[in-house]
Amino acid sequence: MRVGHAQRIGDGALTGTTVVVPGPDGAVAGVDVRGGGPGTRETDALDPRTLVDRVHAVVLSGGSAYGLAAASGVTDALGEQGVGFPVGPGPGEAGASGATGSWVVPIVPAAVVFDLGRGGDFRARPDAALGAAALAAAVEGPSAQGVVGAGTGALVGGLKGGVGTASEATPHGTVTALCVVNAAGSAVDPRTGELWAARHLTADDAVPPALPDDRTELLGRLAAAAAPPTLNTTIGAVWTDATLSVAQCSKLAAVAHSGLARAVRPTHGMTDGDTFFALSTTERPAPDLAGLQALLTAGADAVTRAVGNAVLAAETVTTAAGTYRSYRDVVTG
Repeated sequence: MRVGHAQRIGDGALTGTTVVVPGPDGAVAGVDVRGGGPGTRETDALDPRTLVDRVHAVVLSGGSAYGLAAASGVTDALGEQGVGFPVGPGPGEAGASGATGSWVVPIVPAAVVFDLGRGGDFRARPDAALGAAALAAAVEGPSAQGVVGAGTGALVGGLKGGVGTASEATPHGTVTALCVVNAAGSAVDPRTGELWAARHLTADDAVPPALPDDRTELLGRLAAAAAPPTLNTTIGAVWTDATLSVAQCSKLAAVAHSGLARAVRPTHGMTDGDTFFALSTTERPAPDLAGLQALLTAGADAVTRAVGNAVLAAETVTTAAGTYRSYRDVVTG
C-alpha cells in the first residue's frame, strides 16, 4: 500500500489531497458513512451486492464537494497506466474504434472534508491536477503526518487538525489507519486538557506535551485559541494484509468509527460527514472468527491512535483568514 499527499498553501489556499494506492490489481474494499453531511463518490460501488469487489485507489480530499474533482485526476492517471476494472479488449486487441490497448475503468471512491476559505480564498480548493499530483507522490512506508495532504486545512474542535496514522499488529495480520482529522467535536477532554486519545497511545506514537499543574489556566488558553465553529468532517482509510471479503471490509470500516468516537467528542453530528473506507490487500490468509474479531479490535485501536497522532503532529498555521493554533503550541504556551 502506498500513500501520497499533495497540498496548496499560500495565495489564499490551505487545502490538499491524500491518496491511498494498493497494487495494480487493487484491493478488496468496503465503506461506512456515519456523518450527517457526507461528501462522497462511488461509495455505492462498495456495496457487497454490486459487481466490483476491488478498488484501485481511495482519495481523501479537502475542498468539500468541489474537492471530489481530485478523484477524477487520480482516475484519469490510473487509466493511462492501464490500472482499473477491465471493460473491453485485452492488450493488443482492437476495439470498436480500431484502437488497441487495455480498456479499463479505475474504481476510485473518495470522501472530502470541509476546509473552504481557511486559506482566505473560498475558490482555492483541490482539483484534478492536485489529485494526480498526490497519486504521483505516493510512496511505500510510513506516511507523512500533520499539516499535509487532505489534512492541510483541517481543524478539530477549533484547533489545528491534520493527517495521522497508526498500525496495530495481530497474529492474523496488520491493520493500518490513516485519518484526516477535521472534526466539529474536540479531541481534548474539557475537564483536564488531556487528549481523549492520550491513554491509548503507545511507544510507537507521538508523545503528548506535559500538562501544567494549573489546569484552569490551560483550559482557558485552549478555549481562547479555538477558532469559531464551521462545517467539518473526519474521513479515513483502514487497511489490512489479511484476506477479507467486501462484507468484512465494510465491518472493519464500521468499527473504525468506534475508534474515532474514543478520540473525538462528539462524532457523527449534522455538520460532520464522517466516512471510513477499509481495504484488504489479501496478502495473508483469511482469518477465522476469532481472528476477524482481533482485526476489528485492532482497527478501532489504530484509528484512535491515528487521531491522537494527527493532533500532536499538527502545527500552528497563519493565513489571510486567521491563525489556527495547534494543541501542542497552546499547551506549551
